[in-house]
Amino acid sequence: MGSISKEAIIKWLKDNLNEERFEHSLGVAETSVELAKKFNLDTEKAYLAGLLHDCAKCFKTEDLIQLIKDNLSVEECEMINPKTYHAPVGAFIAKRDFGITDNEILSAIRWHTIGKLEMTDFEKVIFIADKIEPRTRPVEYINTIKPRLEETHGLDMALLECYKGTIKSLVDRNLKICISTIEIYNELLRKYERNK
Repeated sequence: MGSISKEAIIKWLKDNLNEERFEHSLGVAETSVELAKKFNLDTEKAYLAGLLHDCAKCFKTEDLIQLIKDNLSVEECEMINPKTYHAPVGAFIAKRDFGITDNEILSAIRWHTIGKLEMTDFEKVIFIADKIEPRTRPVEYINTIKPRLEETHGLDMALLECYKGTIKSLVDRNLKICISTIEIYNELLRKYERNK
């Protein structure tokens, strides 16, 4: 899957992330494993994707922009908020610097911030784990999402809850919303209405 050991990845993260982001990455790796078990997915891959999902989070914005310009194809819509630049760059770094070649892992890292239509269960697991890991996320926020995982179509229901929270938060802070965020929310709402 990758040519670098988990220990080496953890050491790199410790050296390249701030303390809270490092804790968060460990939390997402652990929560990804829990969710992977629950939904019968590969726990080893889930751990790696969770560990590496924010590997580019502490890069300077100008460095992220340069890496995107030089190496990646990113939708214009994804460039409206610098807080999401680390996701495509993170997938790039995971491949280039850590030798991760597994497309499921790379795609889960790539889409863990904005998401996309028709996400796989594996991508959903990493996306949700990022929101509900207990090391750095507030309990009251976790408690709005986690119970939804127990419902029929639990991943989609938890995902819908994540998008509701994200959209509310962006509106409250007067931040622009990527059009695909709205499309994904609408699609999840349609699924929810169909499954009621």
